[in-house]
Amino acid sequence: MRHHPSRRRFLEASALALGAPLFGQVPGDRPGQDAGVKVLNPRGRVPVSIIIDDSTCLVNLNKFAIPQFAAVNPGRYDHYPWKSWPDEIPDSFVRKFADWADENGVKGKYSIVPFPACVGRLDREIPGWTQKELKNSIDLVRERMMPSWDIHPEMVTHTRIIDTKTGHPYPEISPRFIENWDWCNGRSADEIADYMSYALTILKNIGLPCEGITTPGGFGGKARPQLAQASFEACRNVFQTEIPHYFRDLHASGTESVAPIVQNASGLDSDDPRCVVHVLGCTGDWTGGWDCVTPKGADAFIAEDGKTGRMVEVIQRGEPAIIVCHWTGIYWNGLEIGFEIFREVVKRLHATFDHLHWMKLSEIARYWAAKELTKITLKKDEELVMLQAPFACDEFTLSLPFAEGVPHWQPKAESEAQPLQKVDSKLHLKPGTWCREGEMTCACVKMPKGASSLSVRA
Repeated sequence: MRHHPSRRRFLEASALALGAPLFGQVPGDRPGQDAGVKVLNPRGRVPVSIIIDDSTCLVNLNKFAIPQFAAVNPGRYDHYPWKSWPDEIPDSFVRKFADWADENGVKGKYSIVPFPACVGRLDREIPGWTQKELKNSIDLVRERMMPSWDIHPEMVTHTRIIDTKTGHPYPEISPRFIENWDWCNGRSADEIADYMSYALTILKNIGLPCEGITTPGGFGGKARPQLAQASFEACRNVFQTEIPHYFRDLHASGTESVAPIVQNASGLDSDDPRCVVHVLGCTGDWTGGWDCVTPKGADAFIAEDGKTGRMVEVIQRGEPAIIVCHWTGIYWNGLEIGFEIFREVVKRLHATFDHLHWMKLSEIARYWAAKELTKITLKKDEELVMLQAPFACDEFTLSLPFAEGVPHWQPKAESEAQPLQKVDSKLHLKPGTWCREGEMTCACVKMPKGASSLSVRA
């Protein structure tokens, strides 16, 4: 029987269900990179982030989504007491969450579903709320969430497929016309991009810029090359995004890499380099789910002693550790069960690790694009490393095969090389600094687009 595929249910075994995780991924061009130089994580730290799905302004999305899912699968959702759930996730909770995130340096991605469950469009009206309430809610997202959180549309409605010519849902009630299921199957990149552009345009109309897109449930699962290209085209067309990214998949267990996948790279030596980055989550939703289920709790992410848990596994191997959750489960119908779990998880992470780097998805995507697509030439006899970068990167961090000397940074060919400032260890790296690590030299620079170089001098 088909059902609404929450990311926890749909993707924890995605590699088995859909074939290899790179199925349908097209890497595109790659430049030469000398093996003697290694690109490290930004500032030598491990990126961490939180992906929040199913969020929007005011509307408690899944209260209104469940009856639409039930229309497609009669009987499947009878056990949900959705009529008793509140209509709204109030702005007071958004403000409370933003305050906590700011106090703890937490960053990530926050979905804004543009036409939530067909209740109303955010750039027009949401029946049941005043225009002033809607404006205040949008302003709150812009002012309090956006500085530290990427905004993504999670398609248009997260339920019914919208006819982009009429703005109304298609009349057919079936998996073919629900965003979470089969609509993408057999469609071209242009068709999917048109649909994504419709969602992005609504957010553009209300002043919420986006550099990426989140897919609801199984959207695009059987059209992966088209999904990647469509994400690029839509973000470029609506927001002129330099490095578009999207979130579709996660691996909540196992040793499979959860590093971002840089796809469709081309034109790296031109004035218009191109790529799209597929950002992966590393956890299931263990905070309460989209449907307010009993959560696994904080221990699934990180145990109280900091020794076990999925976040611990991923952080220890040095890959971006990105939590996946749903806004409806964080609020949990006003009980805030998921939020309580989050606070404990972050408290444990900070007590256990001193080398974490909270980043937005767009920042992680940019770093991985720079990491994989920058041409790196080592002239060891001259103690020189030459970089040719299609994209700028503010915290580009390298391990250089030099055991002596001071690295000098030359950000442009016509500029004079300047010595970097020495710090005691990688923990203290920031742009413009370096440290020694055994027989290697670690350097962190603000790398511009184009040519730059690092030279080591006595």
